[in-house]
Amino acid sequence: MLPAVETPSEAAPSVTVSESRDDRGWNAYAAGHAAGTFYHLHEWSRINRELFGHESHMLAAMAGGNVVGILPLTLVKSRLFGRILCSMPFVNYGGPCATSPAIAAQLVDAARVRSVALKANYLELRCAAPLDTDMTASTRKISMTLKLAADPEVLWNKYSSKHRTNIRRSYKNGLTVKSGGLDLLPTFYAVMEESWRTLGTPLYSRRYFQSILETFPDCTRIHVCSRGEEPVAVAFNGEFNGTVEGMWAGGTVASRALQANYVLYWEMIQDACKRGLQRFHLGRSTADSGAEDFKKKWNADTLQLYWYQHRPDGGPAPSLNVDNPKFQLAIAAWRRMPMWMIRTLGPHIARAIP
Repeated sequence: MLPAVETPSEAAPSVTVSESRDDRGWNAYAAGHAAGTFYHLHEWSRINRELFGHESHMLAAMAGGNVVGILPLTLVKSRLFGRILCSMPFVNYGGPCATSPAIAAQLVDAARVRSVALKANYLELRCAAPLDTDMTASTRKISMTLKLAADPEVLWNKYSSKHRTNIRRSYKNGLTVKSGGLDLLPTFYAVMEESWRTLGTPLYSRRYFQSILETFPDCTRIHVCSRGEEPVAVAFNGEFNGTVEGMWAGGTVASRALQANYVLYWEMIQDACKRGLQRFHLGRSTADSGAEDFKKKWNADTLQLYWYQHRPDGGPAPSLNVDNPKFQLAIAAWRRMPMWMIRTLGPHIARAIP
């Protein structure tokens, strides 16, 4: 167990940081905090443990019997990259959510202590806002954020004429979109298998996505864009605190020629508006990439993500992104593998890539 970390103050009750197993108090705090996200929910600890075999350490700051800060951590044990203590792996971000910067700093300090106790090779905190810390931050990743309106026509009228023309043109390709949950999982997964193979990226097991849908039935939504009976593009979104989180998306080879993403994104945006959501994080992207350019067309603003890294041994942070030359050979080989091999090996590899 993590030793309690206390900070006395003359102006406020002392704050203690320790591991929490109380999902109700934890989730209530996340729901009541402006920075609380879908990725902060306590249930992710069980999903990562049961589906991947990774242990989670849910750090909570307490004052006067009340939660005043949370920091979910998961230890990813990987033969490829070592032992990584991360908040949050496999999703877009996590990081401390706290009542004050001082309490956030205590949570970060407690995470550092835990990284040493767990003999982690490094600690990584994926944050949607900067921290007051001496940890080194990577700013390669961004989240494009779209402010929604009750009437989607308000957004439509603000798009450039060229963008509206592209959307209309893509509809003429006979594209339609339907949304749902577990009922659309087989279709979603089949498209993702093809899409991620093209990218050279191993895909998580189907059971992982199933577990997320079953755990958060009211907070998750799959969208499938099809031409007739042929699915060509898909997206998997989470919803929490009035925000849609674009989590995973993919398309078949045919989707590019059909410009399917124009229809898929416009239908998702309309759906979110009509159901009263206020923001749409259009998924994580690499800065200055084609994905960022596409999302800017929807008048989305760039939200800088900060991935803080700490090496307990004081060494430099590792380069685990796809631009690292040593990964390019593996990506090229993965694209050439037969699908049966990808289905067999993919989930085992993906669980070790945070």
